[in-house]
Amino acid sequence: MLVRIVKMSFHPEYVDQFLAIFNEKKEYIRNSPGCRLLELYRDQNSENVFFTYSYWDREDDLENYRKSELFMKVWKDTKALFNDRPQAWSVDKLVSLK
Repeated sequence: MLVRIVKMSFHPEYVDQFLAIFNEKKEYIRNSPGCRLLELYRDQNSENVFFTYSYWDREDDLENYRKSELFMKVWKDTKALFNDRPQAWSVDKLVSLK
């Protein structure tokens, strides 16, 4: 399983716009082939910093999503709101305790 973590920082006046985009598209993203989980987190100290966590069956599934029309539209609309360069990591989940 591949875990994708993306950190995004927005101009404060665009946070509501980002949240509207995310809420409108989250089900479509989550239902992309190979996507098993999608979560959104907000930094406790910076209300304009967000993280997405998504779980993918395979790296190819993530890459197919990143080449999709859905991603192209969401990313175009979202990146216009950034106040800093986004950061992304692809990691392997090793341990999960519940």
